Amino acid sequence: MSYYSVLDVTPGNESWIRDYLPTANKLVAKHGGKYLARTASHEQIEGEQKTAALRIIIEWPSKENAVAFMHDPEYAPHLKARTIGSISHHYLIEGKDDLS
Repeated sequence: MSYYSVLDVTPGNESWIRDYLPTANKLVAKHGGKYLARTASHEQIEGEQKTAALRIIIEWPSKENAVAFMHDPEYAPHLKARTIGSISHHYLIEGKDDLS
């Protein structure tokens, strides 16, 4: 079953981004992920305002693939840099409809 990573990221500084992107791109692909959206072009149309500079959506073939990406030793220093250098929220969403 597909899973989706949905992130909102607001960099506090941009020093980590140059090294982060090539590694994240490579490791997302290595673990079967596909970027569906990675953009600053977004708007919130409902609910309490929650600002973010970037919204990112990654499709994974399974939860195991998403978790393997997050725990990949090569990703660890880049995740740490992103965590320190930004305000980030990452949601892992199962691709199913519980209300149908």
